Amino acid sequence: MIVVTAVILVPIALPVAQAFFPALGRGGAVEFSLQGFAQMFAPGNLTFTWLANSLQVTIDTVAFSILIAAPAGYVLSRGRNHIVSGYSLVLFVIQSLPVFILAVPLFLMFARAGWYDSLVSLGLIYVGVSLSVAVWMLAAYFDTVPPSLEEAAWIDGCSVYGGFLRIVLRNSLPGILSTAIFVFLLSWNDYLLAFIFLRSDRLLTLPVSFGLGGAGVILLIVPPILVFAVLNRFFSVGIGGALAGR
Repeated sequence: MIVVTAVILVPIALPVAQAFFPALGRGGAVEFSLQGFAQMFAPGNLTFTWLANSLQVTIDTVAFSILIAAPAGYVLSRGRNHIVSGYSLVLFVIQSLPVFILAVPLFLMFARAGWYDSLVSLGLIYVGVSLSVAVWMLAAYFDTVPPSLEEAAWIDGCSVYGGFLRIVLRNSLPGILSTAIFVFLLSWNDYLLAFIFLRSDRLLTLPVSFGLGGAGVILLIVPPILVFAVLNRFFSVGIGGALAGR
């Protein structure tokens, strides 16, 4: 795992090093400098705008994906009929399609409707692209919550919807966070769809903003690191205790 991780991090190491040592690999004197960061946030630069665009699209995508995928995953987990089986097959087929195949027809459709240069449209596409995997991930975690807990809640007067909210979702926090992080990384790191659907400079997201150099690479990787650092402790919240032996 260490070797594989090291190989993956090699392409990132050079631009990160160049953010603090601009002359590295260019034949000049290797000296520590924060000039790249100063230029990135200089007056008139759109870095803050691009950062805000990325955060807006990513947060909206995560929120709407979870809101849609959670009830859909619950149906996939608890439903046992031909309609649900057909729905599962459709999700599997959509999940197996490469994004590039969907990009061209989506661009033509959005261009005809006049929606192609919009953060809202880009977020809508991100939700559609990530939804199939999000539903599968949540359905797999909902399977670990015993239906007997819901049945006990129903006997006590809880509705099906109430049981879903108070029993299933409450005991599925690690699965929800894992799905949210997956959707976050998919939309935050996306280059292809943002490059195709965005045209205005002020609407660009960080991955398609050229000329930021090594400082831009650091700015791009810091939010995912912070997300993992903040949410990592919640992954220890399992389904033991209230679910053990019941």
